[in-house]
Amino acid sequence: MTRTSPPALVTTRHSWHLVAEHVLAAGQFAASGTVRLRPHPGGLATTAGVGGRQLAVVGDRLVVTDGGTRHQHPLTTLGRAAEDAGVALGLRGSYAPATVPDPDAPLPVDAAAAHRLAGWYALGDTALRRLTAGLGAPAEPVLWPEHLDLALTVDAVNLGVSPGDDATPEPYLYVGPHEGPTSGDPFWNAPFGALVGADRIRTPDDAVAAFSAGRDRALTDRSRT
Repeated sequence: MTRTSPPALVTTRHSWHLVAEHVLAAGQFAASGTVRLRPHPGGLATTAGVGGRQLAVVGDRLVVTDGGTRHQHPLTTLGRAAEDAGVALGLRGSYAPATVPDPDAPLPVDAAAAHRLAGWYALGDTALRRLTAGLGAPAEPVLWPEHLDLALTVDAVNLGVSPGDDATPEPYLYVGPHEGPTSGDPFWNAPFGALVGADRIRTPDDAVAAFSAGRDRALTDRSRT
């Protein structure tokens, strides 16, 4: 993956997080009752849509697609993004948002950081689909706006990719058994299970191998209890 400075990555991730929760998920939940988002070329997007429109964040732009019409708007402030999307600002009625919907919050985006995050989601999406197809149970990963992670669950084990967070600023892959770490195996290196930094995951095949190893460990440990 392309290297980017930690400040640029954190700033870009936060801007995307604000829009994901308080514009995309907010508008979609009000219209369709779901907060589920998805990866999109260059960023992330709604799934069910908003009144026939699909909303996406692509780099430093908000993209609104209505039928055959596609409009792009620069990301400037959160309030302006909601206005451009035609939605009421702020996620309400679902989970307690992880970010604060300040309409004047600026939305700076670094091009290299955005490219890196979008590529990480694309890699994770390919790997998760490939893994579940190989298990005979194809599944569609979900990009959850609360933590901005792309994930699914297999055999009571959460598998996903994160763009980073307060505890781990760099993107990472994770394996999280529902019951938490299942043994004293050093593989379980996080309170929720295990994480693998994106610098160790170069291809979808690398990610599939990491997911498979974590799932197998969880199932083996579970069978011994």
